[in-house]
Amino acid sequence: MHLRDIRGERLPEHRRGLLAIALALIVAIAVVDIGIGTSVHLGPLLVIAPTLTASFAGPRLTALVGALAEAALLIIAFFHGGLTTTNHVAQLIALAVLSALVVFVCYVRERHARELSRLRSVAEMAQRALLRPPPRRIGPLRVAWLYLAAEDEAQIGGDLLAVARADHPCTRVLIGDVRGHGLASVDEASAAMGAFRECAHRYGSLPELVAAVEESVCRHQEEVVTTAHDADEHFITAVMIDIPDQGPQAEMLNCGHPPPLLIRDGRVTVLHSLRPAPPLGLRALSVGSDRTDRFTFEPGDMLLLYTDGVIEARSPTGSFYPLADRVASFQASSPDALLHEIHRDLLVHTGEQLTDDAAFLIIERTPSRHPHRPHLVSQADGSPSL
Repeated sequence: MHLRDIRGERLPEHRRGLLAIALALIVAIAVVDIGIGTSVHLGPLLVIAPTLTASFAGPRLTALVGALAEAALLIIAFFHGGLTTTNHVAQLIALAVLSALVVFVCYVRERHARELSRLRSVAEMAQRALLRPPPRRIGPLRVAWLYLAAEDEAQIGGDLLAVARADHPCTRVLIGDVRGHGLASVDEASAAMGAFRECAHRYGSLPELVAAVEESVCRHQEEVVTTAHDADEHFITAVMIDIPDQGPQAEMLNCGHPPPLLIRDGRVTVLHSLRPAPPLGLRALSVGSDRTDRFTFEPGDMLLLYTDGVIEARSPTGSFYPLADRVASFQASSPDALLHEIHRDLLVHTGEQLTDDAAFLIIERTPSRHPHRPHLVSQADGSPSL
């Protein structure tokens, strides 16, 4: 026979064990109190049973255990002189009041848990609507992505990523990070991703696409009242990449964002930009639009894009996460496998305590080659291999 809570739901095994302990405490306290006579009163200790139950069960089961504890105290009172003595009446009232308080606290906790669950559900729907998860296959590319929100009660923050098809044909990729946190950063991230998706297929060149997204971001900032006095404090670091379906030459425009990593034939190369642009939203600092960097992206290569929440993640001792070095130690057999390795290693590094949002986007051009064990490549000028 399985133990169930008051609503008929089966209790997990470990909770059934705790419930058995609570009930055993009621029986043990009652038997000992009756056995030792009236010289020592153990009845007040019965409040332990509903308090213990509240730690793993809901208010209804807690109230039931509290009622059983009250019944046990009535039995003790019966064997110790009846129910009319002042001492027993005081104990009964005190146990009833304390049990009621425990049930109330349990009710408040369960209500908060339901609200938190609803909030997380809404956050998940918002994430799907705003991020619009990229397909696992798009054109000749395989894609894997992950978003880790630092806020406990949210699943999306100020990081953004998007993948879109263009007409020429090619795949265009965006990853970025809004300065700041909270709902304002989510709003700015949504505006930037919306502009990218709308403009990705309309503009033939990557600089034109970046200029269009920049204009949209600036226009959005002008409509936000909170940026009126600190417009220079609102910007988005971003990387946009153009990957044609045919040919190995890809194009990148970096707007103040951490450089992507290219994994090829067992080597990890940091794709530093030779002509970086200012972050999106800082129109006054933009000088010219032809700032692209080209790099070779061949079949079997993987491209790792990420936000600064990854490389700025600290360990309990204060050290930053060495992403490039760690990637060089993983088996890069597929985007999903690499993403799994990085995710697990990052959580171990930080002790599962992220202080900033973190996003990953891994892209592989198919067909894949046989997996190799990558090693980190250092280049004297820091430029990507062409």
